[in-house]
Amino acid sequence: MKESVRIFRFALIGTLNALITAFVIWLMMDEMSYDYIPANITAYVVAQIHNFIWSKYWIFPTENKKNNIWQQMLFFSIAFGIAYSAQFLFLILLVEAWNVNEYLAQFFGLFIYGSVNFITNKKLTFR
Repeated sequence: MKESVRIFRFALIGTLNALITAFVIWLMMDEMSYDYIPANITAYVVAQIHNFIWSKYWIFPTENKKNNIWQQMLFFSIAFGIAYSAQFLFLILLVEAWNVNEYLAQFFGLFIYGSVNFITNKKLTFR
């Protein structure tokens, strides 16, 4: 698969994941009155489950049938942990140190997460 096709697919699924994330954050913060931190954690976990399925079968498909799904799930979780940590630290910095609006900070964090997630999954999970 051409890298441009892979990036397009990643951006498309990433956009859907961003919408899922934004919806869960809105639901938890506005409708359920949760703080921005548990809303952020929950939203990213929900979107991550969706993301794994699309990544495995559509963004980073492999012809090698020997790929162990449990190994890929482990590496996908590690990649998620790395990307999420970068996003979460960025979120905390924006909100707590720079007094950025919590919703705007969540939005900016999506770009940090997406960039780190693409690179780590390409290089680690679905190589």
